[in-house]
Amino acid sequence: MNKNKKLNTSITLDGGAKLLDLSTPLVMGILNLTDDSFFDGGKHNSEKNALKQTEKLLEEGASIIDIGAYSSRPNARHISQDEEWQRLEKNLKNINNEFPSAILSIDTFRSEIAKRSFDAGGNIINDISAGELDSNMFDTIAQLQVPYIIMHMKGTPQNMQNNPQYDAIEKEVKNYFKEKITLLKQKGVTDIIIDPGFGFGKTVEHNYQLLNRLGELHSLGLPILAGVSRKSMVYKPLETDAEHALNGTTVIHTICLEKGVSILRTHDPKEAMECVKLTNFAKTNM
Repeated sequence: MNKNKKLNTSITLDGGAKLLDLSTPLVMGILNLTDDSFFDGGKHNSEKNALKQTEKLLEEGASIIDIGAYSSRPNARHISQDEEWQRLEKNLKNINNEFPSAILSIDTFRSEIAKRSFDAGGNIINDISAGELDSNMFDTIAQLQVPYIIMHMKGTPQNMQNNPQYDAIEKEVKNYFKEKITLLKQKGVTDIIIDPGFGFGKTVEHNYQLLNRLGELHSLGLPILAGVSRKSMVYKPLETDAEHALNGTTVIHTICLEKGVSILRTHDPKEAMECVKLTNFAKTNM
């Protein structure tokens, strides 16, 4: 880790009303409201099932619920802004009413959805495109003063896996974030989390090259989120599928924690929390 950079271990929520403490890694539970996500698409897109899954994620230890209404799997169907909001609106209201203390992250690349979600009780914006797919996003985040997760993605969900190429993936990802962070800070955005974007415009080999060099991103001085849950980088080397990739995900989660990741984004908070607890226990008993 670059000793000249001090890691930001707290994120301001609700305009400074409270802090999200990242000095100990946290788990972010995935709530897909889509019908075609790669693992659990269609399982939680009714209002009843969305509430049931939110309760399960929170009970299993998720500190943040990441709500997505636009599927970003490779070759996913593109949907309109109206359809995305239609999926989100009632569910956001229901979840806020049922779980008022829950911290809600909204997985969207659209600035208008970000605005509406914030007004409806969202706490964090998680943008897979880091502003690339909506030129108004950075200004919107600056106006809202909401914590912002920026992810590295080459291309769009519809074309990102069409033969992605890198000379040195860790350098490209790091430089990408440097440019984004500079622009955001110029606009007054300070609560930023970076996500290297495992599986987004990257081959399996690219993902492991990036994983091996993940610690180099600490020189940026920002918390790192890792989203590897049940992805092809886990199940392809194991010659299995997403349904049977929980154990493999746990292995990669442990590697991520050893490399200083602050947030694990997962479908399975219980197992991810066990990784966090055991990793922390090992560190305190060295």
